[in-house]
Amino acid sequence: MSPSSPTRTKSKPATLSAFAAEISGTPAALAKKGTVAGIELPDLDALDLGLKDDGEGEGADDGLSLRERLLCDIPDEAEREAKALGPLRRMIGERMEEGHGEAVFEVGCDDRDSGKTFGFSREEYEKAVETLRRVCEGMEPPCIFSELSTRNLGREGEPTGDGNGCSSRVMIRRTSAAATDTLEVRVAVVGNVDAGKSTMLGVLTKGALDDGRGRARIALFRHKHEAESGRTSAVGNEILGFTPMSQSILPTGAVHKLTWEDIAAKAAKVISFIDLAGHEKYLKTTVFGMVGHLPDYCMLMVGANAGLVGMSKEHLGIALALNVPVFVVITKIDMCPAPVLQATITQLTKILKSPGVRKMPLFIGSMDEAVTSGMHFSASQRVCPIFQVSNVTGQGLDFVRSFLNILPVPTLTHGADEPVLFRVSDTFSVPFVGAVVSGVIERGTVRAGDTLLLGPDATDGFVSVGVRTIQRKRVNVPFATPGQSVSFALKRLRRKDIRKGQVLLSIPEPPTPHPHAIYEFVAEVLVLYHATTLKPNYQAMVHIGSITQTAQVVEILDREEGEKILRTGDRGRIRFRFIRRGEFLVGGEKVLFREGRTKGLGRVVEVGPQ
Repeated sequence: MSPSSPTRTKSKPATLSAFAAEISGTPAALAKKGTVAGIELPDLDALDLGLKDDGEGEGADDGLSLRERLLCDIPDEAEREAKALGPLRRMIGERMEEGHGEAVFEVGCDDRDSGKTFGFSREEYEKAVETLRRVCEGMEPPCIFSELSTRNLGREGEPTGDGNGCSSRVMIRRTSAAATDTLEVRVAVVGNVDAGKSTMLGVLTKGALDDGRGRARIALFRHKHEAESGRTSAVGNEILGFTPMSQSILPTGAVHKLTWEDIAAKAAKVISFIDLAGHEKYLKTTVFGMVGHLPDYCMLMVGANAGLVGMSKEHLGIALALNVPVFVVITKIDMCPAPVLQATITQLTKILKSPGVRKMPLFIGSMDEAVTSGMHFSASQRVCPIFQVSNVTGQGLDFVRSFLNILPVPTLTHGADEPVLFRVSDTFSVPFVGAVVSGVIERGTVRAGDTLLLGPDATDGFVSVGVRTIQRKRVNVPFATPGQSVSFALKRLRRKDIRKGQVLLSIPEPPTPHPHAIYEFVAEVLVLYHATTLKPNYQAMVHIGSITQTAQVVEILDREEGEKILRTGDRGRIRFRFIRRGEFLVGGEKVLFREGRTKGLGRVVEVGPQ
């Protein structure tokens, strides 16, 4: 290129993970970074780790420290309520609101002073725990207190004693009176073919270990050819429930099988697994599952005997592009020779630390480490927990379950009072019910009996439909709120009249315009890879939420004549046009486009014209 030629706009920040964080609107509080072994990490001052005696809030001027409140010996019940139990209840209530109904606390430590312990004796620790239990029982609605990990109490599985007194990490969780109150976390399960994804889910959710030949995965397959080949080809769904006491809800004794209804009736928190295909020919299905089902976290499965090969790297790149926090599970450690396992660990560590990924591997070897990583996983996306498990012997599975139990529920970006936006990710025809659609409510509240707009249809129009019933985890609920995975039974519709990618919207009130189908949109993109140059008339498969459709590059904006091209690593604004049909789009949605080895990531910045 001559000196007078326009300079192409390079990606700033240059890494995929940094660009993904930028388009996802990562909170500014996590912008400050530190380094550990050369790996950049969020400033730990931005993380709220437990009960803080910071002098804020009502009752903070009574002169009592957190330690004194936990060990309060005031005989007068009214005075004790005013000086100890009341302030503790308010502090816990604030944390519970932040955690959407649950929170992890450190009993016996003062986070304000770099985790300095209170030096509790065993008797003092038991007294502090009893104080917290009384506080939980007096909250509205009632909360349940359970220990996750302990230190210096002489219990099995504790880390080596440090002589700093007794302490523990405890979960305080509200009891859910109805299915509408149950917490939900969606976890996408990805990895190369034969990495053990479906087997792992079968063991986690059914409670029975595998026989080494895939018996645990049989119940998860949806199609006959999947059971015959042992390979997942469609998006599968399984759930793992946790009680208010943080116990896994699994079949026990004479109960050999639990339905989703059984799990939902007992659960205060549900982990919804999205089982995705590992084979290369099902990549389109996997990308749809990652984009359209809106996972909160991604569990990357790696076979100890194979390493991070094939589609595993592709899936890791997709998760990074979508800014989904990733944790890794290394399977088959029971059948893998030690040198091969070490080679897999070395390769995985090298890839995670590479400039394009910039993750800090954290190998989990104890319950305390599992709890610590789970507490801070959402806030610190630089850290990547790694578990080593065997689905045959059960080694490491308890660590994974505890980690899943305390995974934070993501904070919603849209409110329940906004107009409804629901994207259809799957369709069904249920006998004696009719057409059913499933997906995630992105904003607004839907109640049984509501009338919504469904579209765009084959004529680019929207039709009024009634919501007959609503189900959440196969349990009927009267309403559904943002962030919940739900199914709607629709009135007077047949399944052939509905497709994936359509939306359900609130009927607008004047002067709000009627929704319409969009054929063209502008996206700000980062070209992750292209063999040559991306130019006008180029066509690629575009994924936006549950929309999967071929789109053509109409124009590359913000470029001078003669330079209307983009290469690998370039950032730019592209005007796309859908080839087949119009879709409903809103600004700010993530865009992933691919064609062969070509890949790009971005967000919608402008929609229209119709």
